[in-house]
Amino acid sequence: MTGSTPAPFTADDYRARMERAARSADEAGLAGLLVAPGPDMVWLTGYAPTAVTERLTVLVLAAGRDPVLVVPTLEAPDAEKASGAPALTLRGWTDGTDPYAVTAALLDAGGRFVISDNAWAMHLLGLQKILPGTSYAALTDALPMLRAVKDAAELELLAAAGAAADAAFEEIRKVPFAGRRESDVGHDLADLLLRFGHSQVDFTIVGSGPNGANPHHEVGDRVIRPGDMVVLDFGGLKDGYGSDTSRTVHVGEPTDEERKVHDIVRAAQEAGFRAVRPGVACQEVDRAARAVIAGAGYGEYFIHRTGHGIGVTTHEPPYMIEGEAQPLVPGMCFSVEPGIYLPGRFGVRIEDIVTVTADGGRRLNNTTRDMVIVD
Repeated sequence: MTGSTPAPFTADDYRARMERAARSADEAGLAGLLVAPGPDMVWLTGYAPTAVTERLTVLVLAAGRDPVLVVPTLEAPDAEKASGAPALTLRGWTDGTDPYAVTAALLDAGGRFVISDNAWAMHLLGLQKILPGTSYAALTDALPMLRAVKDAAELELLAAAGAAADAAFEEIRKVPFAGRRESDVGHDLADLLLRFGHSQVDFTIVGSGPNGANPHHEVGDRVIRPGDMVVLDFGGLKDGYGSDTSRTVHVGEPTDEERKVHDIVRAAQEAGFRAVRPGVACQEVDRAARAVIAGAGYGEYFIHRTGHGIGVTTHEPPYMIEGEAQPLVPGMCFSVEPGIYLPGRFGVRIEDIVTVTADGGRRLNNTTRDMVIVD
């Protein structure tokens, strides 16, 4: 796939994100954020350590204070190269010194802090030992919407990732399915994602026949046969932002029942998409899709939520699930992916990434949602 290289995020972009994160924590009554290496740190600073080890690396953010990245001195040269480095202060520590004491000097001794979900327990316990008056909340619980609303540049990257995944689907539908293993088709899908610009493949689900009734089957050694329904669900990262799409194809002509089930899922996916607009609760997207499937008599066979957020990771808040009252906001991006799974027989799932616009929603995946016949 050809196209212009996206402009990299600048130090000012990262500075604005860090300021927004610190302000969000303050508005939630929290003393600040402690961000471990992982997607949160990448989104806030552009820094991803080449190896995450037992040595403490943590970004400390608090309203009214300059951001500080506590980093092992031997890793400081790499941290200094990060795009967001000019917007923060590096505080190094050397082996033989106490990194928790270095970090504690930046924290309110009695504060309650947000901490990344993926922070190592040994680091959290180390901070609690030196600052017993502090307490902590998981970032997803305390600030679930921190990365949920994308700016224009992020939306452009997500759209490009979606277009690359679409291009992969248009190519995979041309390859032979019958007589090949699921793993062979999965390998083809991974190669296509990389060919069309992905740097990372996160998953290639190829669920043929009865394996399609397991939503997270991924791939196996089953040989795909004529008459099989095949669920394809694949995605990864392109220029740092995620793709995730599902289409269900059929090897040869489907039966009337298989067409019926596919049509129900297609209608449910359309209903979920049509429910997207600003101010609507996330759960309403789930309800809209689920109502179609339940109304057709297949409610017990729709066994997962309707969608999940996507950004610098392929799964993140917000979630389209019953009980999630978070209102949709322009710039949010998430999947709409209802399915029907008939144990021992076959499954169907259709998935697009959707972004919330000023007056509705826009799909970032645009391949056909009709039944596709493959050889």
